[in-house]
Amino acid sequence: MVKKYIYGNPIETNAVVEEIELSQDPIQYLNEITTTDGQILFTYLMADDDIVYGLGEANRGLNKRGYIYESFCTDDPNHTEEKRSLYGAHNFIVISGMISVGIFVDAPSKVTFDIGYTAENMIKIIPSDNNFKVYIIEGKSAYDIVKQFRQMIGRSYMAPRWAFGFQQSRWSYGNEDEVREVVKTYRENNIPLDAVYLDIDYMDSYKDFTVSEERFPNFKEFVEEMRQQGIRLVPIIDAGVKIENGYDVYEEGRQYQFFCKRADGSDFAAGVWPGRTHFPDFLNSNARKWFGSKYKVLLDSGIEGFWNDMNEPAMFFTNEGIAEAVDYLRNFDFNTNEPGKFFELKDQFNGLANRQKDYESFYHNMDGNIVRHDTVHNLYGYHMTRAAGEAFDTLAPDKRILMFSRSSYIGMHRYGGIWTGDNQSWWSHLLLNIKMMPSLNMCGFLYSGADLGGFGSHCTRDLMLRWLAFGIFTPLMRNHSAIGTRRQECYSFGDTDAFKNIISIRYSLIPYLYSEYMKACLNNDMMIKPVSFEYPADNFARSIEDQLMIGESIMIAPIYTQNAPGRYVYLPEDMLLVLFKSSSQRRYQILKKGMHYISAAVDEVPVFIRRNKLLPLCRTSECTDRMDTSMFEIIAYTDESIEYEMYEDDGISKDYDNPNNKVSFAIREIGGNLGAVSSKTIVKLSLF
Repeated sequence: MVKKYIYGNPIETNAVVEEIELSQDPIQYLNEITTTDGQILFTYLMADDDIVYGLGEANRGLNKRGYIYESFCTDDPNHTEEKRSLYGAHNFIVISGMISVGIFVDAPSKVTFDIGYTAENMIKIIPSDNNFKVYIIEGKSAYDIVKQFRQMIGRSYMAPRWAFGFQQSRWSYGNEDEVREVVKTYRENNIPLDAVYLDIDYMDSYKDFTVSEERFPNFKEFVEEMRQQGIRLVPIIDAGVKIENGYDVYEEGRQYQFFCKRADGSDFAAGVWPGRTHFPDFLNSNARKWFGSKYKVLLDSGIEGFWNDMNEPAMFFTNEGIAEAVDYLRNFDFNTNEPGKFFELKDQFNGLANRQKDYESFYHNMDGNIVRHDTVHNLYGYHMTRAAGEAFDTLAPDKRILMFSRSSYIGMHRYGGIWTGDNQSWWSHLLLNIKMMPSLNMCGFLYSGADLGGFGSHCTRDLMLRWLAFGIFTPLMRNHSAIGTRRQECYSFGDTDAFKNIISIRYSLIPYLYSEYMKACLNNDMMIKPVSFEYPADNFARSIEDQLMIGESIMIAPIYTQNAPGRYVYLPEDMLLVLFKSSSQRRYQILKKGMHYISAAVDEVPVFIRRNKLLPLCRTSECTDRMDTSMFEIIAYTDESIEYEMYEDDGISKDYDNPNNKVSFAIREIGGNLGAVSSKTIVKLSLF
């Protein structure tokens, strides 16, 4: 059951699409407080054993107890433990204990969630603005609440099937020959690959919707050349529009007044990659339609996917910020020996990027309603991706276009997925990736993943392999790294067999992973779940944060520690361990419920199949376009009749609800023995 409450005069975020009547009852579960300065906040007294799930892309653990989080989309690649804000803002939590209750604070400005940080058992929810909506969700369990919430906010974005292939990116492949060399080397080493990403250097002077004629002189032909090899090119689109006379996007944006404004009506400017830029007013429906139409030039060149970046929006500096810093320096006493002056000086210049003061100095025209940016900050990246998603419905109405974004808010999940931003090549960020995936699923972001191997810093061979061994289970499987870091393409670490074998496992799993993803999207469910969601009566399972359920059939327990030869794994029931060495090389062991130490070398991937569930595998291939899904191998741990319904479509069209998209695999008693039956050819049945 869902109850809705409105405070003040909130901005419509379109996060919730289900019609929910305004409750006339006093707000339930939360203690409402108005402070002496008029600020509204809420408190909730937790029981000692309550778990708090949610917040989507947030720092720290799956259980959010014990820390403080600020929903304010933030461009910060150093996701260390003290950080309170990351790239996304997802204001949904679930309190799970003797009672289960969900809380969604639909507020586009900053919201603070103090979850046992100030006081051990106290949740404090503090909106920065008194104009917001609150939804209270009652349910039988945390999982039940998540499914109700997912119903409220609408179906998740559905990516094309090719986007489940392995994808390679690096800032930046600067010309056609560099991309050709990447593809050539992957193919020569028989490492499967489906996409190569184009970071900002493919553009002409970092201008959106342009292609450098010097570095990519025959772009449309080059896109087709790559497609003939089973490779999609995926270009980046940034939020800032370069200020340059004669540049059509700039000229049109000025002509039609589609850029964000200062209080005096002039176009707001900030320095980003192209130099001085303006920001399109994505909160204006006409500006969204205009900007979305610009993707056509790349779609017409054969592009089938994009990633939206720098859309918090990120700002390197403003003229005002620089002027203040220069003025500070001009008046600085260089002979001072006053303690702390050095740090004050450093902060003056380190603080030029993404200043709160700058976010408070420009405005949006939300179809006639003028609002200051900081009061709607968390909607900016969401509406940039909305602009693209709405445009694709017109520009490519029968085709799924890959789209994901760095910044996001709940509601954007209907238009695209996300990647978790500029992480680092740290073992702690592999673990953060593992813990974040269920939380993202709770908030509707099913097509998601991290930069495998880490974006910043220098990746090691063992970290890359362990991260890939987890990444084969995330819908977005992309290796991405920054310019100036160690090369981390899968052929860059010497012997490539281990990389080839791990990625081949992904391709054999794609029919299952794609099926579980699509079913979760269509049914407002989760693809990646905490173990406790499947085993709610198991008290020990409630404490597990580093094992995940992937769809209905399997559990994974990634290894995320340097030099570790294995790890301890808790099994909430008897399971079949499949230790993959490659898509075809594997070892099996039936394990009883309880704690086990599992050994797995850096080139092995442990997968646990649940009892009375089955796992279909196809033959691996060099890309998804060349996958053979007419034949399957079935692995099952069962002694009784079971069935698995696989979702299978053409992977590109939008005929989602066609009943012909269902394929059943069943294990039945045939002539006194268990055997497999299906409309597909089953080349091998392995029963345990």
